Order: sequence, then C-alpha cells, then structure tokens
Amino acid sequence: MKELSEVKKISPVLKVILEFGPIALFVLVYNRGDWIISNFDLPVFLQKPIFLATIVIMATTLVSIVASWALTRTLPAMPMVTAVIVSIFGGLTLYLQDDTFIKLKPTIINTLFGVALLAGLAFGKSFLKIVFGPAFQLDEEGWMKLTMRWGVFFLFLAIVNEIVWRNFSESFWVGFKFWGMTGLSFLFVLSQTPLMMRHALEKDET
Repeated sequence: MKELSEVKKISPVLKVILEFGPIALFVLVYNRGDWIISNFDLPVFLQKPIFLATIVIMATTLVSIVASWALTRTLPAMPMVTAVIVSIFGGLTLYLQDDTFIKLKPTIINTLFGVALLAGLAFGKSFLKIVFGPAFQLDEEGWMKLTMRWGVFFLFLAIVNEIVWRNFSESFWVGFKFWGMTGLSFLFVLSQTPLMMRHALEKDET
C-alpha cells in the first residue's frame, strides 16, 4: 500500500463528487425518467425510469473509478468492490428487465462489507485500518472497536434496505437510497468522533 505522502491528493469537493455523483445522478434520472423516455428515442430495454437510472449509475460509477485512478493513481478497495457489484446487478436488471436486482445491490454491498470487517476481527485483523490507516492515526484498540462498529453498521444498512424496498414504493426507495442512506451514514460517522478522539495517537507515538 502506498504511504499517504505518495498518494496524489484531490480536493474534498471533487472527492465528494466522485463518491456521491453516481447515486445523485441515479436519483435525478429516475425522477426525470418519464420525461426523458417520452422525449428521446431510447432502446426498448430502457423504457422504464428505473432501467434508465440503472444504466446511468453503471456508467457513472465506472467513470468515477477511472477518474479516481487518473487523479490519484490509486484504486480504493471499497469503491472497486462497489463498481463490480453495480456492474453485475445492474447488468442483470437490464438483461432480465427485473428491477429486483438493482434494489438488492445495496443489500449485497453492505452485507459484504459488514461480513468482511467482522470476519477480519475474528482473525485479529482490522481491515478498516488497512484501508484508512494512512488517514487516521488510532491505537490498536481504537481500530478494533471502530471496525466492529462499522461492521455492525453495514449490516444494519443492509437490513434497512431490505425493509424499505420490500415494503415501500419504488419512488420512495429511490429517494431513501440517497437521502436516507447518506443521512444515516453521516450521523453514524459523527457518532464515532468521541471514540476516535479517545484512541487517537499523540504525534510522538505516530
């Protein structure tokens, strides 16, 4: 893994755009899907807003990965896994004309991340430290606790996604996918600040 000093940095604003741009466009295209379909001559397999939004998130996710590589010369593990799953489940959605697959995508991704983090802890490893170690300096106990919490939180998000898409309308799920999931993640990150402060290493320890 490259040291932090060797990794090319990009502005926080651009980083947010690369990370949240695909899902934001997914919501935007879905909400404007009927208008787009009625005004443009689209292929038969894109004649529903959810299918149109699916191909957009597939394309923009890949663009985001390529842009990230071009700007930083690194390919972060979590976005790469997300891109692969988006491509697989998005492809199944379009090929089979079944939106169940794209709705399952957040469940699969969050379950995968949650299980991976908790499985690593079972072997005494903090995968969170491997990914974010260069950016945050915590003691070993702090990394273990933070990894445990993130693992449980990812599984919580998987359960929430299942509840929402199975029990609410498609349009509600699309909105929740962006505003709800992002809001929950933001609040969770804020709630971990005290833990990170307690276990932060002093400069001389770093």
